[in-house]
Amino acid sequence: MLKAVYVVKKGEQAPYIHNLKRLAEMTDVPLTEERRDQLIKLTAFNLESRYPDEKRSFRKKCNEAFTRKELDQIEEIFKWLKLML
Repeated sequence: MLKAVYVVKKGEQAPYIHNLKRLAEMTDVPLTEERRDQLIKLTAFNLESRYPDEKRSFRKKCNEAFTRKELDQIEEIFKWLKLML
């Protein structure tokens, strides 16, 4: 969704990066400190799910409560970004 906002605002292909905070900055999306921290955490999830050692430790903390909380935040960010389209 953030890359879609980039395309709409900049009129060009979004860069091939996965750092959501950096992408938001490049898109000139206004970030509160809380939102910035959420994007940093989501970027970390992407990295943790890529590498075998991190993947194992990440899976251990992904219980139902943790997952629901994170999905709720992701849905909130998605809706926030969708309003910019």
